[in-house]
Amino acid sequence: MSEAPRFAEVEDLDPAVETLREIRHHIHRHPELAYEEVATAALVAEKLEQWGWTVTRGVGKTGVVGTLKVGDGNRSIGIRADMDALPIIEQTGLPYESGTHGKMHACGHDGHTTMLLGAAQHLAATRRFSGTVHLYFQPAEESGIDSGAKKMIEDGLFERFPCDAVFGLHNHPGEEPGVMLFRKGPFMSAGDKAIIRIEGVGGHAARPHLTVDPIVIASSIVMSLQTIVARNVDPSQPAVVTVGSMHAGTASNVIASTAQLELSVRSFSPEVRALLKKRITELAEGQAASYGGKASVEYIEGYPVVVNSDAETEFAIEVARELVGADKVVAQTDMLMGSEDFAFMLQQRPGTFLRIGNGAGEDGCMVHNPHYDFNDRNLPIGAAYWTRLVERYLER
Repeated sequence: MSEAPRFAEVEDLDPAVETLREIRHHIHRHPELAYEEVATAALVAEKLEQWGWTVTRGVGKTGVVGTLKVGDGNRSIGIRADMDALPIIEQTGLPYESGTHGKMHACGHDGHTTMLLGAAQHLAATRRFSGTVHLYFQPAEESGIDSGAKKMIEDGLFERFPCDAVFGLHNHPGEEPGVMLFRKGPFMSAGDKAIIRIEGVGGHAARPHLTVDPIVIASSIVMSLQTIVARNVDPSQPAVVTVGSMHAGTASNVIASTAQLELSVRSFSPEVRALLKKRITELAEGQAASYGGKASVEYIEGYPVVVNSDAETEFAIEVARELVGADKVVAQTDMLMGSEDFAFMLQQRPGTFLRIGNGAGEDGCMVHNPHYDFNDRNLPIGAAYWTRLVERYLER
């Protein structure tokens, strides 16, 4: 009678925890922005080669792909981790705080990369599967426009390193470490950017009647933009229009000639996405004209909606329940207004993008915050999850 197959458990990764923590802290201390991940990519490639993976460098500029084939299985799986940091000044005071002023791993990509490296080491050591695994270490997830996922795909990612299904993960502040959140269908929103450039007539602050004040115009535009979601979008449809940047003027006694607004725009449906673009443009131009100025809108479409396929999501949920228990698995969590360039990969292959809790309450600092840090408690959990997912997907 043949022995039942054994799949990875979290405790199997316990011996590697200290090594994984050291790797994560090293990456955290040496953050690199989009398409600058040279040292991070070199570290990833070195580790993979050390463990017996076939490594391809320079995929999508600074991306790295590790490939491991075991047995004669004809199925293949792809798993992605992002590597880039953010232009934020870190304020954690941690011993491994960023050593590069103005750059910080404020979104946990150091943890995502390390968890996948942990799985890579364990998979290479145990080889309890039959088929091919491709690990996609991706640059530039944070770029917003010319993203690393898109660049790797354009560089032939799925032709050169094909997979039957692709999986990705992101940490999730607000839930305890080890809690896993899934959602079938649309999960994370499309993310676009709009730049509104305002032209007025500059002059002396004491003679405003001889000017067209772009700051007044900009302020009016900011307020009018609030009506788009409130009064133009169907209340049953999620949408966000956020003015994240406003720049104008250099001195208190000078009325500037120009001003500029930068917007983050989120949506889930093509119809709402088109409506947001239309109304932002109409309101900006109309408000500027009403004050005697001009406004031009540059609208940049960014990441598409993250849409998880049903079968692969159900499989990923099943693996999570086996690993951490049903009480730590949320099978159909809420949709999120954040965006993620893994959406481009899901347009090419079936798969799923999941979330893992990074801490709740005071321990759950939001991402993109100077006080954020990835929770090291997730290192063995995430590594074990990716290992077991591969073993189950490529079961002998």
